[in-house]
Amino acid sequence: MTPSPTTTPDATRIDATQVDALNQELRSEQILNLLPHRYPFALVDRVVEQVPGKRAVAVKNVTINEPQFQGHFPGRPLMPGVLIVEAMAQVGGLIVMQMPNLPKGLFVFAGIDGVRFRRPVVPGDQLRISCELVSIRRQRFSKVRGRATVDGELVCEGELMFSLLD
Repeated sequence: MTPSPTTTPDATRIDATQVDALNQELRSEQILNLLPHRYPFALVDRVVEQVPGKRAVAVKNVTINEPQFQGHFPGRPLMPGVLIVEAMAQVGGLIVMQMPNLPKGLFVFAGIDGVRFRRPVVPGDQLRISCELVSIRRQRFSKVRGRATVDGELVCEGELMFSLLD
């Protein structure tokens, strides 16, 4: 098993050198230290593989207990497509947040290109989300290519853009 980075009680973030030592798996506590999202909007359960700052593969376990299923749709719960894209964006955010030599700050989801949905996602599914860095410009703007699958079948794909807030 890969060792996990250590943090002090007042630490709010894992620094990139600690994550780089992992080079593999991130568990929920480590993800929460890197991303600002919290329940009910934290959509990455575990990173199962990564090259920090370049690519990551993560999972999101879809359960009937999630609040969106109360109304989307009663009697036939489907994960909203925008939440699938948001889960992909959060994995992309993990990549961007771990890039060396970038200014510190909050990188936000700034746009999408070519997103396509291929099949529905329902409670009980496990999304496997793969993202890789495509480009970075002026240390402020980045583009990530993402794909989400369930049981090896493509669910969603597209390019995601991020921008550093001042």
